[in-house]
Amino acid sequence: MALRTILTYPHPILRQQAEPVTVFDQELKTLVEDMAETMYHAPGVGLAANQIGVARQVVVVDRSTSEHERTYITLVNPVISAGEGKVVDDEGCLSVIECYAKVERFRTIHVTAQDVAGNPLEFDAEDRYARIIQHEVDHLRGTLFIDRLSSLKRALYKKKLKKILQEQE
Repeated sequence: MALRTILTYPHPILRQQAEPVTVFDQELKTLVEDMAETMYHAPGVGLAANQIGVARQVVVVDRSTSEHERTYITLVNPVISAGEGKVVDDEGCLSVIECYAKVERFRTIHVTAQDVAGNPLEFDAEDRYARIIQHEVDHLRGTLFIDRLSSLKRALYKKKLKKILQEQE
């Protein structure tokens, strides 16, 4: 396992549509292990492959029920086929530095995907778990959570980011 660099907005790969996974091999398993290690080190609760520069449809989502546990699920080629209820809650993103905002998401979703071995997965998710999955699946489509904000909030964030990046130079 290895830590990977998490790319940050406005890196162009974050806007790319991720490619479906067709080969389930050791390379994919290594990618998933690296993603999980990177996610927990960040620390985060979800990570999409394109956040580490790999434009493939793979996400890892934390499923831990306690602070000292590290349990995650891997979703390969995930599809959200249904959503019910609307909930507004705070979100942040490892690829969108220094930005937290309220975002509306479905409260309950239906997910189909494959695991790291290519076996089919199908389940319903709700609340926090559903929010994380929706956030990560958005990444695979090239969508960031800031795209779900009002144009004013997005413009304010871009102005803030420009200042942050200038200070880092």
